Amino acid sequence: MAAGGSYSIVEYFGGDGGHRCGYCKHENGNFSHGMWSHTMTVQDYQDLIDRGWRRSGKYVYKPTMNKTCCPQYTIRCHALNFHPSKTHKKTLKKVNRFLSRGEMPVERHDEGHEDSLGEIMDSAHEEGVQPPRQDPLKIDRSEVQDISTSPDTDTTNSAAPAMPREDAAPAPEEKTPNVTPKPGKGADPSRPLGRKAKDIRKERRLQKEQQKQQEAESSSVNPVPSKSSSNQPKSLEEFITESLPNDPLHRLEVRLVRSKPPSPQFKASFDASYQVYKLYQMAIHKDPPDKPTESQFKRFLCDSPLEAEMAPDGPEVGYGSFHQQYWLDGRIVAVGVLDILPSCVSSVYLYYHPDFSSLSLGTYSALREIAFTRQLQQQSPKLAYYYLGFYVHSCPKMRYKGQYQPSDLLCPETYTWVSIERCIPRLEISAYSRLSENAHEGDACVLKELGRVLVLHRRTVMPYAAYARKRKGSNDEKEVEQYASLLGQTCAERILLYRA
Repeated sequence: MAAGGSYSIVEYFGGDGGHRCGYCKHENGNFSHGMWSHTMTVQDYQDLIDRGWRRSGKYVYKPTMNKTCCPQYTIRCHALNFHPSKTHKKTLKKVNRFLSRGEMPVERHDEGHEDSLGEIMDSAHEEGVQPPRQDPLKIDRSEVQDISTSPDTDTTNSAAPAMPREDAAPAPEEKTPNVTPKPGKGADPSRPLGRKAKDIRKERRLQKEQQKQQEAESSSVNPVPSKSSSNQPKSLEEFITESLPNDPLHRLEVRLVRSKPPSPQFKASFDASYQVYKLYQMAIHKDPPDKPTESQFKRFLCDSPLEAEMAPDGPEVGYGSFHQQYWLDGRIVAVGVLDILPSCVSSVYLYYHPDFSSLSLGTYSALREIAFTRQLQQQSPKLAYYYLGFYVHSCPKMRYKGQYQPSDLLCPETYTWVSIERCIPRLEISAYSRLSENAHEGDACVLKELGRVLVLHRRTVMPYAAYARKRKGSNDEKEVEQYASLLGQTCAERILLYRA
């Protein structure tokens, strides 16, 4: 169920102490707030990442932007308007030459930095977090006991699921109504408008392509190239499939498997996928052999709080957490960990076999994921963005994410999106910056009513005002206020804060 069927349940951990930074290696300069998510709806997580949160397994954290040594800005790419750069085209051609003829490039020392970093996973704030001992039972909305005692703590509206965001994708252009020509002017109103044969052929071709996409299997993530007209640049999909013969030397298949709950395909390929992860962590991140354990792999890249959800206006594969596997000649060589959400595809992590590091698989997989986002948008128009995680301008090796354009950064004060071109000059001056140029703009979801924050106490959902009355002498008001301020009023009235 989800989206109207169940609640998200979290435990807040605070975050006043500093930890080691995975970017600049400062021993205690990394500050963030975190919470353990027992379960979460995809809409709630969409709203959280649009406020600067991000998950690592079931741990969801938000950098303390004005305090941490390396501020991390949420970055999103406009997938529909994306055009590959020269570097991106070079990577696609390199991979296609390998697939076609087996040419393995020699990696230079200045190449592949974006493929060796990814998201920093070994931050102390995440490694030190242990799952709560007590796991709250999943609460269905039909089981909710409403103990509101006054009109100003009504939970009916506050707990309602968020409506799909209407600003996630550009609205389709309105069709111009057919106007009947006046007598004696223009076309003969008794006859249909004349059309060029070229336009008719183009329309038929588009209809056939749309039909093919609808008939495709939901698990297929292979891009369908649409031929560009002579005066249009080649599409991303065309570059991905360009120069590939019908019988290439190597065959690459991209499979999407659901990781939560684990699908039969995910279970069958689990061990092979884990072995690739272990090799990647040892070779690329220099982990000792005993560090990338199977339990760490499960906790970091397989466990997810997101509930699987199918929606009438959503993509055929549904929403939730997935692994996108790259199979080369029958074996896994790379895996992209993804969340499919109402407005975006969110990249979580990528790992690959070190033997193929010279193919720039980090860049290649990002381009495939953008193409995948465009494919999903055909089925769900509001799903129009590709989230690349965090952009860290103070760490030069992490600036590569800004090359996927057009893209926006999230303002850490107003939680509005600002074009990255307008952000760079500000970030050159200061690592932390209010990105919004509107001095009068504020947080539209700023916390105003602490009493309306929803909590879960003894299997009962109640507003915090009722909980505080019930628990006379409770001294957690500052903690709850900090938590709710970070979530914003809307999310705090919808997500359940677990109280032991």
